[in-house]
Amino acid sequence: MAASRKALRTLMRGLLHALYPGLCGACGKSLELDQQGFCDPCRSFLTNDPYASCPRCAGTIGPFVHVEAGCPACLQSSFHFERAVRLGPYDGLLRDLVLRLKHAAGEQLAELTGDLMAAHLGAQLRDLKADVVIPVPLHWWRRWNRGYNQSESLGRGIARYLGLPIRPSWLRRIRHTPQQTRQSPSGRKANVRGAFRARRSATLRGQTVLLIDDVLTTGSTCSEAARALREAGASRIVVAVLAHSVG
Repeated sequence: MAASRKALRTLMRGLLHALYPGLCGACGKSLELDQQGFCDPCRSFLTNDPYASCPRCAGTIGPFVHVEAGCPACLQSSFHFERAVRLGPYDGLLRDLVLRLKHAAGEQLAELTGDLMAAHLGAQLRDLKADVVIPVPLHWWRRWNRGYNQSESLGRGIARYLGLPIRPSWLRRIRHTPQQTRQSPSGRKANVRGAFRARRSATLRGQTVLLIDDVLTTGSTCSEAARALREAGASRIVVAVLAHSVG
């Protein structure tokens, strides 16, 4: 009976795929029956990080760089998070994907990308030994205009893969700040200072938080969000981002 049900589900999935073929989230081409979210060439490109990255800030590093205390780009920086992992550099197809996530129509794509990120970075994410997943929040006005928070959608796939709870309401952005991309590197830290606050009802005492964002550049936004979580009692903050940007 179980085999019959499985065969029927496979048949129905094949019929649905024939009638409504899925499209690759990156290139828009029709997917094969056994493909999920992205076609094989795009999936390979998105998950093939060609560079080594710093375990502290997720920035690109050379092959002979010592990173025990951080890479040359972050060595003098003070972060409230402990370490960071990335899917890849903010370039090419991954950059195009990130930009598409910043529009209202990108919510489903963000969830597919979160699934992709979780599956590819699974071992690294498990090694972070997190207790809870928290996305970097948008200010309510920006979220209302966009229609969703891409970091939250990314986080859902990661939380599901790791079997962890996701708590988007535990961290709030209480100040509407100009976009970080419009700030100079030196001005980004000041731009987000005091922008986040953990909810009083959040049970963060002693927890290791996996903080999710789409892009990390100087680390200022994630660090300020991590500071708010630490003030609420979290013991460790670790970060996972879709891409690391230079600038």
